[in-house]
Amino acid sequence: MCGIAGWINLKQSDLSEDVEGVLHSMCERIVHRGPDSEGLWWDETVALGMRRLSVIDLKTGDQPVFSEDGTVVVMMNGELYNYREVRAELEKDRIMFVTRTDTEILPHLYTKYGDAFIDHVNGMYAFSLWDLRRRRLILARDRFGEKPLYYGVFDNKLIWASELKALIAHPSVNAELDLNAVRHYLSFDYVPAPLSIYKGIYKLPAAHMLTVENGEIKTRRYWDLERISSTRTNGANSSQTAIALGDRAEELRELLSDSVRMRLVSDVPLGILLSGGIDSSTIAAFAVRHATERVKTFSIGFEEDSFDESKYARLVAKHLDTEHYEEKLSATTAGDLIEDIGEWLDEPLSDGSLIPTYLLARFVRKYVTVALGGDGGDELFAGYPMYRAHKIAAMYRFVPSFVRNGLVRPAVEKLPVSHKNMSFDYKAKRFVRAAELDPVERHHSWFGSFAQDEQENLLTRDVLDITNADIYASAREVYENSPVKGKIAGMQYLDVNFYLAEDILTKVDRSAMQVSLETRAPFLDPRIADLAFSLPMKYKLRGSNGKVILKKAVEPMLPKTILERSKKGFGIPIAAWLRGRLRYLLHDLLSPEKLKEQGIFEPSYVDRLISEHEQGIASHHKELWTLLVFQLWNRKFLK
Repeated sequence: MCGIAGWINLKQSDLSEDVEGVLHSMCERIVHRGPDSEGLWWDETVALGMRRLSVIDLKTGDQPVFSEDGTVVVMMNGELYNYREVRAELEKDRIMFVTRTDTEILPHLYTKYGDAFIDHVNGMYAFSLWDLRRRRLILARDRFGEKPLYYGVFDNKLIWASELKALIAHPSVNAELDLNAVRHYLSFDYVPAPLSIYKGIYKLPAAHMLTVENGEIKTRRYWDLERISSTRTNGANSSQTAIALGDRAEELRELLSDSVRMRLVSDVPLGILLSGGIDSSTIAAFAVRHATERVKTFSIGFEEDSFDESKYARLVAKHLDTEHYEEKLSATTAGDLIEDIGEWLDEPLSDGSLIPTYLLARFVRKYVTVALGGDGGDELFAGYPMYRAHKIAAMYRFVPSFVRNGLVRPAVEKLPVSHKNMSFDYKAKRFVRAAELDPVERHHSWFGSFAQDEQENLLTRDVLDITNADIYASAREVYENSPVKGKIAGMQYLDVNFYLAEDILTKVDRSAMQVSLETRAPFLDPRIADLAFSLPMKYKLRGSNGKVILKKAVEPMLPKTILERSKKGFGIPIAAWLRGRLRYLLHDLLSPEKLKEQGIFEPSYVDRLISEHEQGIASHHKELWTLLVFQLWNRKFLK
């Protein structure tokens, strides 16, 4: 695991900067991603830099790596899990390797296959490849977006980096807030690709490749679930439905087993992030099957009972006989970190599980350098409650409008406010407020903070006048052009492209890499995605029961309690903190004076949200947390 940075001149002129000094400065900003070594390389056109966290080939694995003739240069952040198999095939062509690192297969694959080389790797990565003969640059990001990559054009240079803080360290970059990106953040709780929080700086979307040749920049998607789904329908007449659930579950079990096996390869200590949910427990079970020594598992718990899952992690650890490590935390411990969010978040990200994810990573890093987790299981196998809620919403809309608006909604709005994790009143209120919206807006209103109509009250007139009000346009386009059939399958496809890549994986990457911990997600193997999106919906979601096939696949391996328990988010008691230990911070950063000076948010509307929350009239914790995180980020990066 590493971090990369660099730039290329788009015009025919030599690099004029202090190349070594600028590259080093950019890499210094991401030293937490790679504390073990630094690699710098440049010629008259391009400059490549990286920081390395040594995981594979500790002695000779430094970068850059080269093709045999030295004409292809690569710097990579990530891991290529099938590198041993690929290397063995390349050695049949008498290709000579000089290291044991996985990165070295890339220049050789490119020499052999051209741009199709990327089809031959299975991993998580963001890399830069320079072809000296063609004077051609390639940047690429992995299929699901596990590793980040930002880029922008400034002073006739394409500049890139793994993190924004490294990119804006280049003297040519001018970092200016993008108010359209702010609007997306307020709706999604993150800034979706290709946008970034800054004007002129973009995220390379997951599964995309960027090329620069003769000064021309092109981007293309090199992999998509569309390839997988083009021969299937997910419908009742699909040939897939003729295959018994048990047979498909056995196929899934074999794929998961192999995916975990591949991701256990490491030259440094490794463990499993164990929450006690079915996804992380599944990964732990397969790790135990393949490990050559006793598996280490890690979890954290909270003193607040409605947020604590540690007892389930202990149950799984005991069942699998793992070497289990657990840390119990108080709200005070977690709350003390909140003011530091702006120090290490490149962009505002208001996912409430950010803090516990960071705390878990910090705890795990005391013992291991690599950890496997269960990310991706919910998106691939329909585990989120929102998927079931869409079914309920379809039925709810048949209820006469005078009943919905005159009886149901007023009754729900009067439910007593609770600050427990995912309380009934919280879920019910969010459901009825968004149930009548179109599917895409409804979906993201359930996930996110401020719906489109709410932003009309939140944002100042100046901001509204110069920004695009159609926040969900890009998400709606992805959904409407989805190759899958059916509303729920379409939402899964949408979540893989948006929520998984830009929220879940971003949260894990930033939290873990801040403490130099590499994380791996075995569910995010393209073969597993292939299977998941080839299944009829009844094999994933049946009634209120999600992940049907996954539960069937791991039924012999896990306790029944784990298979039957309902999903619970990895959160913190934000609602109570905003009325208590974070009250001073809330009133400071969202004070009418500061908001008026800032000119983005309407002070009177924000003040009403705060007042209603503190008086217990309503729980606006999600909205206030989203605003607070933005202000914490803003305080650090845009003083």
